[in-house]
Amino acid sequence: MTIKLYCFGESGNSYKAALALQLAGLDWEPVYVDFFNGETRTPEYRQNINEMGEAPVMIDGDYRLTQSGAIQDYVSELSGKFQGRDNRERREILRWVLWDNHKLSSAAGMTRFLANFLPEEKRPHEVIKFMQGRLKGAYDTLNRALEGRDWLVGDSISNADISCCGYLYYPEPFGFDRAEWPNIDAWLDRISAQPNWKHPYDLMPGSPADRA
Repeated sequence: MTIKLYCFGESGNSYKAALALQLAGLDWEPVYVDFFNGETRTPEYRQNINEMGEAPVMIDGDYRLTQSGAIQDYVSELSGKFQGRDNRERREILRWVLWDNHKLSSAAGMTRFLANFLPEEKRPHEVIKFMQGRLKGAYDTLNRALEGRDWLVGDSISNADISCCGYLYYPEPFGFDRAEWPNIDAWLDRISAQPNWKHPYDLMPGSPADRA
């Protein structure tokens, strides 16, 4: 049975789940969520899709799962991939997923939204500047962790990498310049060289061009 992933192209959190499904080679299909027209905030979405009012949402038969990290874990359970070789590696992967959700993706997602998807006159420039400063600390942590390493954990791509890269391929400016972080830059190239990799706007429906 084909796994369905409720998602949209602009969502880095959706991308983490979609990329895990894609790189694992599982049978899946995207279901477009019209976030920018308020779909996730409707009573129907909260009642029928996700009570948290968020994307992504994965549906596999009668099993429904939300939150990108949990979906990545389920993909690993199905495929045997991206989960580490032993319990120590699995905990280290979990450590990076939790760090990303708190320190990197949450800040990058909000900053990118405020800087690009709000009307110019409503953009809180002081908040954006503050968040960009916090993000530099996260980029530095990630860049240092990748010094002399191909992957964050172990000797192959894992959910740690898939989680932490979630917002870093997007073209909209939000204070991340790959050229300033050489270890991250090389790591992103390694991820995008994986078989079946796709850019978020090619992997999932929905992009800013749709609203231009």
